[in-house]
Amino acid sequence: MNRIVPTLTIIISLALGCTSEPAQPAKPAQPAEPVKPVEPVEPVESVEPVEPAPDQPDQPDKPKISTGECDEQQAKISAQADERAAPWSALAHLEKNFPDMKVSWLMKEAPFQTYVVETNATNFGRCNDTGCYLFAAPTSVIEAAVEKSVTGETHDAAVLGQALGLPAANFEGPLRMMTLDLSASGSCVRLPVDEDPGVWKCESEADTDCFKFGGYTSGGVPELMVINAPVALATVRAIQ
Repeated sequence: MNRIVPTLTIIISLALGCTSEPAQPAKPAQPAEPVKPVEPVEPVESVEPVEPAPDQPDQPDKPKISTGECDEQQAKISAQADERAAPWSALAHLEKNFPDMKVSWLMKEAPFQTYVVETNATNFGRCNDTGCYLFAAPTSVIEAAVEKSVTGETHDAAVLGQALGLPAANFEGPLRMMTLDLSASGSCVRLPVDEDPGVWKCESEADTDCFKFGGYTSGGVPELMVINAPVALATVRAIQ
């Protein structure tokens, strides 16, 4: 029995030795990567505060182009004039030459006193039972002609007449310049026609300083026929 035990011990030891795997050698530690230096941070430039844009002034509304309040008779005359002038028309004339809807005209001082002041007139122009008829031009054109003619305290009638394409005699002596905003007055306007009161008819094509249909004076200045231009709504300037 004593011989068997050592033998078993040897067999068991051999068996254990055969089944046990040899220990693996430890892997060498990987060297640590060097730490990269931290890049210095560029200082952030201070941002100037943005000033708010100043408020833009409100643009004045563009006046509505209109031929005003015309009665049945004037509307009929205007339609006939537009047909005769086609493709031109009163509206096209206003849009091109009177975009601000302001008209002006000139009167000598004596007639102004006689027909406007002394009679306490309601409307400017030559009046009959159908209304008061007035030839008027763009305010900008009249103003420019007046300024061109004024030297010192007086105006030169010849210069003014030449600028407006009318006889100098029409502008001799003290004058009054009237201005009317058609948008405010609502006055009826149309192309002038041969039958209008105050028309100086041409006797031949060669004539000048006379009425020619189409919305322009013989001197090429745009003109309108204004019916019932109220005195109360017009501004008046004295010109010496």
